[in-house]
Amino acid sequence: MQIVSTKIITIMADCSGSTVSGSCLPHVSNPIPTILNIALGIAGALALLMITVSGLRYITAAGNPEKISRAKSGIVYSLVGLAIAISAEAIVYFVVNGGPGGSGL
Repeated sequence: MQIVSTKIITIMADCSGSTVSGSCLPHVSNPIPTILNIALGIAGALALLMITVSGLRYITAAGNPEKISRAKSGIVYSLVGLAIAISAEAIVYFVVNGGPGGSGL
């Protein structure tokens, strides 16, 4: 707790006398790509988690055809979700950077 309060006091001391548009505020030119990257990263992580869970269900199915079928469909759906997350990330990157020679957003 002492370290946190010391850091806050240091930041406040560094920012004293600054205006709202001063150097103390972080500069984010376009927050949309950052938000989308975070959301797509979470979606990708969830897809990988579901692949793992479905794989464990497949292993523990013990030959039960219904459980095997549910596990396989879970793996397929997770792979589709992962492919969508990866392609969405690529589309966002392409749009933000403006393609091969563009200026982007």
